[in-house]
Amino acid sequence: MQLYTIGVNHTTAPIDIRENVAFNNEILPQALADLSRQQVAEVAILSTCNRTEIYVHTIRPEAVVDWLANYHKLNPQHLMPYTYTLSSHEAVKHAFRVASGLDSMVLGEAQILGQFKQSVKIAHDTGTLGTLLHKLFQRTFEVAKEVRTNTDIGGSSISMAAAAVKLAQRIFGDISKQKVLFIGAGEMIELCADHFAAQKPKKITVANRTLERGEQLADKIRGQGLDVQAILLNDLPARFHEFDIVITSTASQLPIVGLGMVERAVKARKHRPVFMVDLAVPRDIEPEVANLDDVFLYSVDDLAQVVSEGLGNRQEAAINAEQIVNTRVEHFMHWLNTRQAVPTIKALRDQVDTMRQTELEKALKLLQKGETPEKALEQLSNALTNKFLHAPSHALNHSHGDAHAHMEHLVKQLFQLKE
Repeated sequence: MQLYTIGVNHTTAPIDIRENVAFNNEILPQALADLSRQQVAEVAILSTCNRTEIYVHTIRPEAVVDWLANYHKLNPQHLMPYTYTLSSHEAVKHAFRVASGLDSMVLGEAQILGQFKQSVKIAHDTGTLGTLLHKLFQRTFEVAKEVRTNTDIGGSSISMAAAAVKLAQRIFGDISKQKVLFIGAGEMIELCADHFAAQKPKKITVANRTLERGEQLADKIRGQGLDVQAILLNDLPARFHEFDIVITSTASQLPIVGLGMVERAVKARKHRPVFMVDLAVPRDIEPEVANLDDVFLYSVDDLAQVVSEGLGNRQEAAINAEQIVNTRVEHFMHWLNTRQAVPTIKALRDQVDTMRQTELEKALKLLQKGETPEKALEQLSNALTNKFLHAPSHALNHSHGDAHAHMEHLVKQLFQLKE
């Protein structure tokens, strides 16, 4: 078995592919349990708006790609061109780079580390982590911390939330005169709420599946002296026309904002522009909405140009971060190679212990027959020496040419013989 990372991300697949292979945290345990029955020893799944990656210990990585496609009811041949399969050294390096923000759409963004840790916790709680993946992720988070501590990789980074504010300002100029709607109440929406609240909009509304969770976020924003209201998702069709700015990020597997809802809102607004950012994968807003006049709809992929501002400083820091990652990868691979030798070491010790037990029994029988301890010990030591040296001596005597020279070199190394 070998360590593999199998997945798709923002560099290999467009959003319409990524959203079709995404997992939310509610279905992850069931998916992990299902995959663990497919000839894999250990598995964890990381799924964010920019990537779905499967970290797995298996002998058949191709079966994991088939499982991913079949689980989401896709044709494996259609998914295959967008996937990557990394093994051993490259898989370890990839995990370290992802957690450190070096493989993100926003170079150096910090949110991915929390998402990674949450995914690993779910795998741990589901029981699909073993020694290998546990050690990998332990080292992964240590490397991410080291990169954050010793480099300025996140120092000049602009988040998706800040990018959304910048785009809104390009449309409206002064956000303080606009009414903002947040759909969802998760971590991403909280980040966006902090950034938009700093602009003091005219009113903020939080729409969520449960009113309780929406009210919690609304209370947090009210603490900044703003007019904030929480409503249910069911209230959206009747209220959607009220909002100038719409930011959405939920874990829904189906669109929440449909084309018809937006068409009616645009008509009721008398063609006043509406700015919309869909940060969800799968998407919360039907993509056809982007074709409507007076609607400015952006997905996570559309924000790439804005978040690239300040990239020069982060790229300089990324060079130092990559050096840290490369060093830590070598350390981990040394541990992994050592671990792979454990079965051989155990077999060697078991074989030698069997020899020892056999010769010890013979020595005890000699003592029982009245032989002196000296003679019994001498026979025991001679027998053990002969048995221990039989295999390497036989190998040396029956090897020839380059093989003999190689064998002789190994024997000298193993037994620390002087030239």
